[in-house]
This record gives sequence, structure tokens and C-alpha cells, in this order.
Amino acid sequence: MMTNKSPIPQKATPNLSRTDDRLDAVTGAFSYSGRTIAHRLLDAGRRVRTLTGHPKRRENESDIEVYGLDFDDPARLALALQGVNTLYNTYWVRFAYGSVDHTLAVENSRTLFRAAHRAGVQKIVHISILHPSTCSPFSYFRGKALVERALAETGLPYAILRPSVLFDERGILLNNIAWLLRRLPVFAVGGDGCYRVRPIHVEDLADLALDASTWPEDRIVDAVGPERPTFIELVGQIRVAVGSRVRVVRVPSSLLLLMSRALGSALHDVLLTPDEYRSMAEGLADSDAPHTGSIALSSWLVEHGTRLGTRYASELDIHFR
Repeated sequence: MMTNKSPIPQKATPNLSRTDDRLDAVTGAFSYSGRTIAHRLLDAGRRVRTLTGHPKRRENESDIEVYGLDFDDPARLALALQGVNTLYNTYWVRFAYGSVDHTLAVENSRTLFRAAHRAGVQKIVHISILHPSTCSPFSYFRGKALVERALAETGLPYAILRPSVLFDERGILLNNIAWLLRRLPVFAVGGDGCYRVRPIHVEDLADLALDASTWPEDRIVDAVGPERPTFIELVGQIRVAVGSRVRVVRVPSSLLLLMSRALGSALHDVLLTPDEYRSMAEGLADSDAPHTGSIALSSWLVEHGTRLGTRYASELDIHFR
């Protein structure tokens, strides 16, 4: 697996001309990170096309051309990518559900990359994850590593960005932590809670993605913000930001996973998978790399905390139902 990473400036600023009307494609432009990337491209004067499995989420996105993300029809995928300069790929699945799992997501990604090669796409900017490894005990991280390998094997120029926790008003993780802090009498943190995270604002990730499209050589970069709180510090910051007085307690990992499963069942959702907790506890959401984003989570929470977690965000509703 590729391990070398090229250094980049601490603050990446898109340098695309606002009069540049070439065509770019974004997978999932009506979802989370893909939506922000698509809007950055539109602001830069680019034409934007999306390949999406959720075309009904279009809302007021009239400036975006919409094509289906049909992995069962590679020829149709290639046709949807005709004339595209850069493909920004955010496609992935957080956990297995129904017939969809990480193995299928890897195969779907290979299909997408082959279609991009066939269509003559000039570059792929791919959103991955911190610390992917084909030897990982976690299927999420193994799958991400296999997707990175598949991208390199296409021979297309590429940039791979590796974030961990993304945040803004629409980020599910922070929102649902805040929602629980507003409602539960006790909030449980697994283990000692001293494992660190490197959250990056989704707008910083989008800026980095646009900048990456101009890099002259293939690069792999950790996409991380300027702060590295421990998880229990992160929970404490959110607690203060939302005005919660809930008690935060440390519990054994087995109890945390049992509680998460019970809460998820009550909410008809998946709050936290065992692999997500264990990978975070093993430090896989942290990085020693220089920060590529400038928005500090602590400052952002001070400004936006009162609006965070006022409604629960269901992962299953957003991505599967």
C-alpha cells in the first residue's frame, strides 16, 4: 500500500479561475462533503455534473447536471463522465447494511475508476480516510486501502485526501453527540477517552480538494484541522457549547457498545459500530501531519454550538432509506 505523502502548504487555497467553465464531476453532490465540493466548483465558475444515487435530493441545485450512479452499467457510467476534466470522488459506505457492505463498495469504486479511465477523465481527486491499510483488522480501513490501490492502478493522475472527522452544521457525528448531550442524564465515553481526533471543517476539505486538482504530481495528503483534542475533550467542548449539564462518565468499551446498540435500536439507526469505536480508540482518527485546514473546531463550536444537536440526524434515513 502507498505510504509516502507529499508535504503541502498549511493553508490550501483554490486557485481556479472564476471564468473557467470546464466540466467537473462530483459523486454525491447532494450529500455531505460532495455538496460542499460542488458548490466550491460552481463558485469558481466551473460546470458541475454529479453522479448520485439520490437524485431526489436535488432541491434547488439547478446549476448541477444530474446523472445516476449506476454501478451495474459501466458503459452508462462512462457516458456520464464524458467530457469531465476532474472527478471528485466521495463515494463510500460507512457500514454494512442490507446487501451493501465494504466489499461491494470496493468493487463499485473499481467500476467507477475504470469508467473514468474509459471516458478520458484527466484527474481524480479521491476522498479516503486516515490510516487505510490492507492489513487492518477493520473492514472500513481495509476497503479504503483497496480503493486507493485501485485508483493508482488506473494510471490516471490522482490526488488522495485522507480526513477522519468532518464537521459543520450538517455533520452527523458532532450533531448527534450534541443531540445526546442535550437529552441524556449521563453521557458515556468508552475507555479512558484519551484517544485523539483531528477534525477538519468540510469547507476546508473542499478547498483542499479544489487545490489538489491543480497539483502537478500524484499526492496522498492527510486532510486534518489545526486541533487534536482527545475524544473526552471533544465531548466536553460540545457539552459546553450546547449548554448541557449532563455528567460525562468513562465506561468499559463493552458497556459503551452495548449502550450504543440499545440507543440505536430505540432510534432505529446505527449510532456507533464496534469497528468505529475500536479504530478511534487505537488512534486511527489522529495524525501527526501538518494541518491542511484553518478552521478550529473549538472556535467553531463557540459560534455554532447553540444550533448543534437540536434535531437528530439518522444515518439510515440519509443514506439507505
